[in-house]
Amino acid sequence: MEWRDQGLVLGTRRFGESGLILDAFTREHGRQSGFIHGGGSSKKRASFEIGTSLELEWRARTENQLGNFNLSEPTSHRAGMLMSSRLALHALNSVTSLLNTSLPDGQAYPNLFDATETVLDLLTDKELWPALMVSWEVGFLRTVGYGLDFSKCAVSGRTDKLTHVSPRTGRAACGEEVPEYIDKLLPLPAFLVSSEADATPEEVGQGFRLTGWFITNRLYAEAHKPPPGSRDLMIRRLVDQELVVF
Repeated sequence: MEWRDQGLVLGTRRFGESGLILDAFTREHGRQSGFIHGGGSSKKRASFEIGTSLELEWRARTENQLGNFNLSEPTSHRAGMLMSSRLALHALNSVTSLLNTSLPDGQAYPNLFDATETVLDLLTDKELWPALMVSWEVGFLRTVGYGLDFSKCAVSGRTDKLTHVSPRTGRAACGEEVPEYIDKLLPLPAFLVSSEADATPEEVGQGFRLTGWFITNRLYAEAHKPPPGSRDLMIRRLVDQELVVF
């Protein structure tokens, strides 16, 4: 078995005296793990920082065997580029941790891969990326099977004045259509419905509450494990800098 693909480093684990197991999200082969000979050496370690983009070659005798990775030169050292911003590094950790702890092995998600690289490349713009991160989390949830639907009201079918989301179905609703259920629904920020709407700190907070509910109470609860703490840490730092209001 052998293939080549674009990959994004999600994490690493030491193996033996000098070896390394690399966890990567690849564009056409999904989440993959492989052994790297000598990957634990200090000389090579910088190539395997989380968020780094690489051209990967994977080889194994059988499809179910832990394969070996051969690497080209990294195409993007994101962690190094973001060293001046702890907030951006927290965001990088949140994205890679979500992918590394929830994606099934070997399932390709090319659109999610492309969206992930876009978000990570924009982490230098702290005025832009928080709202973009919310949109990325919505797309991430849809990709892994939690199909949030903000296209029309689940009650009336209308496509305007969508203000809330059902925590049970993930479908949008017009609050004025179901006033008796408002306290049981999740607020839906306008920027997730219309690209023309501004994303205020308050609405970005609403967005993170919305995605966080499904990440915690559906995705990870069904796997009987907590979500990665890196996401909560990212949000706390956003609140500290008043980029998000809850």
